[in-house]
Amino acid sequence: MARHLITSALPYINGIKHLGNMVGSMLPADVYARYLRQRGHEVLYICATDEHGTPAELAAKEAGVPVDAFCAEQHDAQKAIYDGFELAFDYFGRSSSAENRDITQHFARRLKENGFIEERAIRQVFSIADDRFLPDRYIVGTCPHCGYDKARGDQCENCTRVLDPTDLIEPRSAISGSSDLEVRETKHLFLLQSKLAGEVERWIDATSEEWPQLASSIARKWLTEGLHDRAITRDLDWGVPVPADTWPDLAAEGKVFYVWFDAPVEYIGATKEWADAAPDTATENRDWKSWWYDADDTVRYTEFMAKDNVPFHTVMFPATQLGTREPWKKVDYVKAFNWLNYYGGKFSTSQKRGIFTDAALELLPADYWRYFLMANAPESDDTSFSWEHFTATVNKDLADTLGNFVNRVLSFSRKRFGDAVPAGSAAGPAEARLGEEIARLLAEYEGHMEALQFRKAAAALRALWSAGNSYLEEKAPWLEIKTDEEGAALTLRTAMNLIHLYAVVSEPFIPASAKAMRSAFALADDTAAWVSAEEAKALASVPAGTAFTVPPVLFAKITDEELAAYRERFGGEGEEPAA
Repeated sequence: MARHLITSALPYINGIKHLGNMVGSMLPADVYARYLRQRGHEVLYICATDEHGTPAELAAKEAGVPVDAFCAEQHDAQKAIYDGFELAFDYFGRSSSAENRDITQHFARRLKENGFIEERAIRQVFSIADDRFLPDRYIVGTCPHCGYDKARGDQCENCTRVLDPTDLIEPRSAISGSSDLEVRETKHLFLLQSKLAGEVERWIDATSEEWPQLASSIARKWLTEGLHDRAITRDLDWGVPVPADTWPDLAAEGKVFYVWFDAPVEYIGATKEWADAAPDTATENRDWKSWWYDADDTVRYTEFMAKDNVPFHTVMFPATQLGTREPWKKVDYVKAFNWLNYYGGKFSTSQKRGIFTDAALELLPADYWRYFLMANAPESDDTSFSWEHFTATVNKDLADTLGNFVNRVLSFSRKRFGDAVPAGSAAGPAEARLGEEIARLLAEYEGHMEALQFRKAAAALRALWSAGNSYLEEKAPWLEIKTDEEGAALTLRTAMNLIHLYAVVSEPFIPASAKAMRSAFALADDTAAWVSAEEAKALASVPAGTAFTVPPVLFAKITDEELAAYRERFGGEGEEPAA
């Protein structure tokens, strides 16, 4: 079996993330990682906080704390929320780590040795009011392409176009708001992407055929527009410093690397952090280089990200890796997502629009959010969150279809047959038809998960749950028991085996609820190891005589009063969500 390396785009350090961030990278990566682990693959899921760059400095200044202390606090706060969502990272690192600093500097030295970095004098915006050069993100203004009036000097978050500060209309300082700006000469390092364009294009041609259209089209758009040499240093107090042994003058000026130069390297850096953090008692071999260096034949690497991150991961970072002339592992599959909107408008961290992950966990358990987000993941186009849609999905799919099935089966069986799975008669035609249907749906579910088609996978999972309800309605054990007690016992035993099957196959989407379903049965093996189609067809993993308990209600319905309260607190006009 292949070893699977999985990374999700690094969440930025400046504040708690919203649900759009969650569904655009970390959550689908977790769902996929959980699924692969269940199938017996060796998986390494790596993520980290992205801690360098202008917004970190600005947020720390606004909070009135040193930037390093601010980043440490925010890292812990974000990690606590991701734990609450049960994101099963193998390691969640920090881009400000010593490991990332060392590897980033190594990359830079190698690029210089190979002729792909050069020092250039450029003219850069200087703020008279702030008495400093302004890095790209310290400059805001109107985007010349779409007219968005809060575009940053490096990229417009509205249309995702990459910008230079001088492109902005009516630019101003993000620190003081002053428009008293002038252009002065300074020196920076440039990554010569133009010299690597041919190699990047050949790599994309050889790799991207199986990528989703969203990812491949964005990458090719960049190639079509041409790869330009890009400044990879900034005038900031916080970041990976330019190494003094290679560029003494720039190091003396306090230059640091551009956040988009060091952030992707942190995937490697965090893997080394994972290896370095291994306890003395660790039994597994944490060889970080085996995942990243000369690993093309042994590792399949999948990246998860929203569409605005695609250019940096499919063009700039591969160019960086290629330019080192070292065999660093490059991505095999880029799973890109569109936007999740909020009532037709964007979720926005800076504008505090929409539902943020900390508030979501205060309202309802993580599984409610995990299932809804993945069942409505913005894969083929932008999708929209509304409280009405969320409530309908939770109440219908989770509470009625799955939760009610589990509760009614276990409660009725305990009432009529006691606290052990009843035996009943031998399986008949209804059970044979059910087994065939379950095996078919399970194969469909597996196919969608292998293809990273999460909305389709959620639909197949929901169909598996529905098949149990259809079987229960067909057999009607509450009526059957009046005339055929052994037949009713068979029906309930079969339904209990469905519950256990659901506990296994639902694990990637709703891990806490899946665990609660598994723990209802006193089985020696309470793992979530995957069930083959033949095993699923037999519906015999929970034998007669197995003790069981009735778990608490898995999913409480959201009431009309709660729905109204959520809308009042977070906004929302009841518009229908986009399809």
